[in-house]
Amino acid sequence: MALAFLSLLLLLLFPLSLLLILRLIVRPKPVKIPIKNRHVFITGGSSGIGLALAQRAAQEGARVSILARSLQKLEEAKQSIHLATGIEVATYAADVRDFEAVKKAVNEAGPIDVLVVNQGVFVPQELEEEELDEVRFMIDVNLMGSFNMIKAALPLIKKRDGHGPASIAFMSSQAGQVGIYGYTAYSASKFGLRGLAEALQQEVIVDNIHVSLIFPPDTETPGLEEETKRRPQLTSIIAASSGAMKADEVAKKALHGIQSGSFIVPCNFEGLLLSIATAGLSPQRSFLMAFVEVFAAGIIRFAGLCFQWNWYGSIEKWHAQKRISGT
Repeated sequence: MALAFLSLLLLLLFPLSLLLILRLIVRPKPVKIPIKNRHVFITGGSSGIGLALAQRAAQEGARVSILARSLQKLEEAKQSIHLATGIEVATYAADVRDFEAVKKAVNEAGPIDVLVVNQGVFVPQELEEEELDEVRFMIDVNLMGSFNMIKAALPLIKKRDGHGPASIAFMSSQAGQVGIYGYTAYSASKFGLRGLAEALQQEVIVDNIHVSLIFPPDTETPGLEEETKRRPQLTSIIAASSGAMKADEVAKKALHGIQSGSFIVPCNFEGLLLSIATAGLSPQRSFLMAFVEVFAAGIIRFAGLCFQWNWYGSIEKWHAQKRISGT
């Protein structure tokens, strides 16, 4: 009886001790990023998730600036936000691939409290079939465009009024957590954002700047409509396991993650599981979430292997059917 009691006590003490240790060691520490009366600058803000984010930030009392390439789309977005909220947003036309144009835009916008690097392009295709110009296009916009934005905006973030906690948020993708058939170039560009975000957080933490990495699934946007027109059939089969979200739902999750200073921001349940499975050496502010990651890592890894078994089975079946049909 005494041995059973001691065993039970040890079972209870272990998780409690682990929670205490995690509370002491998780870094960076929890933080709240205020939005009201602060300057939120969003790239890719003329449509989709960026537009939904701009509207939500405006509704919460932020001074919002949006940047995109098309003057016409920017004007339409400005009018849309004004109709929905009665609030005026500032607009800036620039291509994120052009550092000088981006630098000019952010200098005109002035000190920034929250920067959301949201621009993104996606051309789905097997690498063997895809043109290298399309590969370069995705990497230049999604990854190099993010470097351009950070280089241009970081001095202005450091000059923010009051020097309260600031945020730099990157809009990645679940394809930035796991590689998917037909996403070779896109996944490469989005995986790159993770390395950028993890290293950048260490560089800017002393300036009270906090980095977030947002991982939406397929999102119902004009971009998704164009993407599905040429998406390989196998890509649709594999990607369907996560489902799609509306842009406003993603914007709500993203803004909440930014405000809570979370480094990894999943947008749905599948995204949460992916975040646990791919936590690796990423920073974690919540000791409770760190506890879940530690305990669930093995189980989630097993689930991940089951997904891979299913995906590779789908690939084998699809190619077998092609051979039979002779196409």
